[in-house]
Amino acid sequence: MTLRVLSICVVTDQAMLSNYAIQTANPSDFTFPNLRGKFTHQPCRIYVKRPVVQFLARRKGNLVPMTIVSAVPNESDEPERGGSHACTDDIMLSALGNDGSSKDTRKEVVGFLSHSGADISQSTEILGNPGNLLDKLKAVHLHVLAMEQWNASRLELCHRNYLLSAANLIHYLALKCLDVEQLKDDLSSIGLLNLETINPYVLASLSAGIQMLENLKSNSLNCKENVGDGISSWISLDKQRKGEFTINAMRKKASSNKESLLGPLRDERTTHIMVTVGQEATESETLINDLLKSGASIIRINCAHGNPSVWSEIIKRVKRSSRMLEKPCRVLMDLAGPKLRTGNLKAGPHMIKISPKKNASGNVIFPAQVWLSPKGAGPPPAHLSPDAVLYIDGQEFLSKLVLGNDLRFYDARGKQRLLKISEKFPVFAGVGYMAECTRTAYVQSGTELYIKGKKGKFSVGHVVDVPAVEQFSRLRVGDLLIISRDSSDEQYQSSGPAGAHRVTCSSGYLFDSVKPGDPIAFDDGKIWGIIQGTSLSEIIVSITHAGLRGTKLGSEKSINIPDSNIRFEGLTSKDLMDLDFVATHADMVGVSFIREIRDIVVLRQELEKRKLRNLGIVLKIETKGGFEKLPLMLLEAMKSPNPLGVMIARGDLAVECGWERLADLQEEILSICSAAHIPVIWATQVLESLVKSGVPTRAEITDVANGRRASCVMLNKGKHILEAVSTLDTILHSSSAKVKAELKPLVLSSHLF
Repeated sequence: MTLRVLSICVVTDQAMLSNYAIQTANPSDFTFPNLRGKFTHQPCRIYVKRPVVQFLARRKGNLVPMTIVSAVPNESDEPERGGSHACTDDIMLSALGNDGSSKDTRKEVVGFLSHSGADISQSTEILGNPGNLLDKLKAVHLHVLAMEQWNASRLELCHRNYLLSAANLIHYLALKCLDVEQLKDDLSSIGLLNLETINPYVLASLSAGIQMLENLKSNSLNCKENVGDGISSWISLDKQRKGEFTINAMRKKASSNKESLLGPLRDERTTHIMVTVGQEATESETLINDLLKSGASIIRINCAHGNPSVWSEIIKRVKRSSRMLEKPCRVLMDLAGPKLRTGNLKAGPHMIKISPKKNASGNVIFPAQVWLSPKGAGPPPAHLSPDAVLYIDGQEFLSKLVLGNDLRFYDARGKQRLLKISEKFPVFAGVGYMAECTRTAYVQSGTELYIKGKKGKFSVGHVVDVPAVEQFSRLRVGDLLIISRDSSDEQYQSSGPAGAHRVTCSSGYLFDSVKPGDPIAFDDGKIWGIIQGTSLSEIIVSITHAGLRGTKLGSEKSINIPDSNIRFEGLTSKDLMDLDFVATHADMVGVSFIREIRDIVVLRQELEKRKLRNLGIVLKIETKGGFEKLPLMLLEAMKSPNPLGVMIARGDLAVECGWERLADLQEEILSICSAAHIPVIWATQVLESLVKSGVPTRAEITDVANGRRASCVMLNKGKHILEAVSTLDTILHSSSAKVKAELKPLVLSSHLF
């Protein structure tokens, strides 16, 4: 029996796997296993006889020829020679040897497909017609399977829970490396197959498309003689016959992965709502309860803020509220990671400003609303929105106040001011009051409140626990900013240009990695500058972008250097300590600033060391490196059984990669994760205006609507967080069918006909 061989070759230096993320992957990242023993023949040198179907492959954004070819050895196993207009004459390809190398490093053999039969001439003739839609689709199908065969050794390392998903990810990447725009148009023109929507089930969709085209073709070849038979022994097709690679099976796998990580959804909802909380959740007896009632199903804690005692109290309240309301709620804890931040500025005075609303003429149009309650009573009820909150050391006397009482005091400037009691509310630790103030006042800790009666004044109590005023530097374009390594060095105040603003950053990574001319951003890109000079202990920055009236830069604000090659450690010493807490208290751990495969390896080692096989892992994609290596990092993470997810951290991602690319980046991340059946968390500045001011922008509403494609949408904390959660829940779970039902049908009058 004569042996026939079909091969797929890509004349390119790298295996390009997608427009963005995979362009930068090194060929060595994707394994080319030894093919010897996989087929019924030994690898041989093959001379291209004729092109079969030609596509374009992507190479660093450019398109290079990719040709699917056939070669028929003669009786003595010597290849027949021939010419090809698509390739240079007598191009010679070598199969990879035992060492995985090719004699010609500029050409890579994508895969070999063994095929035996009585006559291949008919198949070759059909495939030789580049305009044939069926044959083009078959060629893509072969290429997808070849990519899987390439990476068979990589797939074998994946945990059985992720084997199908990892294979589908490989199929998706294989499809992305081809320029199939014309094929997309051809398939769409006959309403057969949309290649844009097959990410979760690539192979099954291609197979279904081929089958439908075969059925439509009146003079089709016998299915036993087509190219599909030559690859029937491959793993994917074997699993497809067993029902493992069907569209329904792939959908179930994606749904299963989503529920394993994020938990079950209630009331036929399709998208989870995650809310970030901090210490404020421990100061309110109702906040967590109200969040869950409004629609939140996941609570997020950022380990960059707070401490284990605060985290424990938050988690205790989450679990208690979840049980009481019978609403499942999981906890995600984000490790701080090696993020660069400004240091803590020196604390300001413990003072609060109370300001009534005034018109353009300076007349008071609405008095300031001030909440008064005993010390330790927690924040005011959720439905109230006071302008200021004062805690009073004097609970017994506060309980005797009545509506209409006037509380008098002298503010920090010695000005006499008055608070008029307008409403009374029961609170956890007694009673609280809403008071009105018609004149501006500066109140500090220790301020005495009193009531003036017929027999003179008598004390009510003293104001306590007024928070320190947040310190900041207001930066304008042209200002100089000095970043110091260590705030404990008092001498740094006298060095540097006169009048320059100063902040600190304790991370040595910053000072070791930057150079003059590098751009630098602060506070998620609100402030930009250019580095003018560096030393071992200081960096001088010239501000190039800020608000018209300047932009505040305070403590614990992010620092980004997009063009530098900072080599962070994957998990910091603080992360490792926090991971021990997360392991015993949370359902998921968020890993910040993941950049490369090595970070995943370290994470897996730490999880295995602690025997954490059920802890969910959320990879936060917030850097250029993390985005470019995402497919490879997913495949590495799939070696563990832990539930897996991805968070699109759009704040740092936009700063690191450029604002204008953000939309494309998040689309690509969604596509990659869809192919890998990995749930995605849509994060950063979701409904931010609504959370902070109570009124959303139109762009925020449409952003949330786009977020429906993700498995979870995350909100950050703010004054109007409960209203934001309720609004988000309504938007995410309102169906298009309901909207259509609300539209009145168009009724045409008979005289129009």
